[in-house]
Amino acid sequence: MEEPAGPDEPDERDVVPRADRTPLVRPPGMVTPDMPPWVPRAIALFFGGVVLLLVGRYVLSHLRDLIVLLLVSLFASFATEPAVNALARRGMRRGLATGLVFLALFVFFVAFSVAVGKAVFEQAQDFTDQAPTYASDIVEQLNDWFGTNLDAGELQDELTREGGPVSDVAGRLAGNAVSLSFSVLGGFFKAATVALFTFYLVADGPKLRRAICSTMRPERQREVLATWELAIDKTGGYIYSRAVLAVVSASVHWVAFTALGVNYAAALALFVGVVSQFIPTVGTYIAGFLPVLVAFLQDPVKGLWVLGFVVAYQQVENYLLAPRISARTMQLHPAVAFGAVIAGAGVLGGTGALLALPAAAMLQAIGSTYIERHPVVDSHLTAFPAAGRRARRRRRAQGADDATPAD
Repeated sequence: MEEPAGPDEPDERDVVPRADRTPLVRPPGMVTPDMPPWVPRAIALFFGGVVLLLVGRYVLSHLRDLIVLLLVSLFASFATEPAVNALARRGMRRGLATGLVFLALFVFFVAFSVAVGKAVFEQAQDFTDQAPTYASDIVEQLNDWFGTNLDAGELQDELTREGGPVSDVAGRLAGNAVSLSFSVLGGFFKAATVALFTFYLVADGPKLRRAICSTMRPERQREVLATWELAIDKTGGYIYSRAVLAVVSASVHWVAFTALGVNYAAALALFVGVVSQFIPTVGTYIAGFLPVLVAFLQDPVKGLWVLGFVVAYQQVENYLLAPRISARTMQLHPAVAFGAVIAGAGVLGGTGALLALPAAAMLQAIGSTYIERHPVVDSHLTAFPAAGRRARRRRRAQGADDATPAD
């Protein structure tokens, strides 16, 4: 008599040949025995990550302006905190010290804008008044050089007629006046926002750092505070070196412009000193263009003298003054600085170009702090070849040592 099959053993009567089986239709959500159990979770995590990335991209695209303003405020706080700390160490309250530093910066900005704006406005007005005379002189020069028979009066009438180039440009400027006004108001609003964020970051700096460090372990707190202090030192050192170079540049150009008899010598010298130092890469060309233009409108020969002096001083500053002043504050290779400016401009436009140099100096200092250095092996690829008399003297000494017989 056959015993009944156990619960785990199939009954022979229930066994059906594989060819005669009908495939089972399982529900779509049912996990097959061949699928690992982690696959559904991985699929869910993947699609959840995609959704989070899309949401993050949407939020960042709409908050880009705010993030840029916060970034500018952070670097501005790094730049102004050394001065505030110096006043606070003298017993002044931190809020009052921050207010005094901001007041000094505001007064300087207003004085700079008024001086340069007055010079540009009066020079533009003078140019407008003398435009017919300039046009007549240019037409006479063209007639002498090319043997033409141009008439200055007819040329002026053609340019200023209704529907001509001058009226067309004036109409476009009038049409863009509203948008230009909104752009100026937007710029003032952004500047006020940056000033407000910077004020609170500096005035409440110790509270902010305590709040951040309270969420970390002690060893992590030390690393964060060391990095923060390094950022303040490098950014403040950059501003300090740029300010010293700006004062030297403005003083030297003021003496030169006064000696050459250029109008608005003080305002133009101040413009050259500030713009050439605080606008990376292209600031030198922008700073030199305005005084050259003003001098050229007075006298072409005087304009050439101003151009020659600006170029000569730039060489002296690049090779003599800047390395000595910036040696203790910010050491960046020129190629690294140039690449940093291009990268910053590509990411954040003009704002990124302004922040590129202090950011690159800060990253370089942080990297040099945490990256381990090793001795370099001797090789002709890593050797610094000596030049001049020292190299010849060293080679002669080596030849004499080789020729001396050993004892």
